[in-house]
Amino acid sequence: MAEPDQESEPIRVPDHDLDDLVSTVAKLVTESRKQGETLARLTDDAPPSDDDGSGEAGDGEGPVAALAAAGPGGPQEGPASIFILALDGTAYAEELAALTSWVHDLLLPVYGREITTGRPWCQQWEEHPEAVARLHALWLAWQQLTDVEAGLTGPSTWHRDHLDPTLLQLRTPDGPFSACTTSPNRPNHRLLASPESAGT
Repeated sequence: MAEPDQESEPIRVPDHDLDDLVSTVAKLVTESRKQGETLARLTDDAPPSDDDGSGEAGDGEGPVAALAAAGPGGPQEGPASIFILALDGTAYAEELAALTSWVHDLLLPVYGREITTGRPWCQQWEEHPEAVARLHALWLAWQQLTDVEAGLTGPSTWHRDHLDPTLLQLRTPDGPFSACTTSPNRPNHRLLASPESAGT
């Protein structure tokens, strides 16, 4: 049996194919990073192992881990949803902290725009339940639609179907921030009474 030639010729890639390879590698690296982040998040949310012999899951079980552990048709010990309004206690606080980072590090610097009477904003948006709910839904959609698996039109779909309607609802003059800041020079914060509490 003949041995393979130890000094084989290096593989030559035509220049026009090199850009495609670079693009493919960049996509694979990005996808791998996102999968690593998702795995880390799921691992952080995973219940403690039963190695201590107690057989009981911790109270700090995250929503994603609870849904995964329950499986289809299985008993649901944790929340039935990853939506922030379905969470409470530590799970709510952790999700709100992650949402706050996204809002302050990405959403506001890119899409914040000027504060006016026609486009109010509240620096204490975390205290407005409607704002928390809408911004969390927007963030969940962003996570899904900016993923590589969403395809090339994912970000456009996110802008059209999620970002624009959310900002329109939050920053409308009669929206949740209507009693709050209408000028960056005059910061203001006030929670409006809900219809239920106004009647009592």
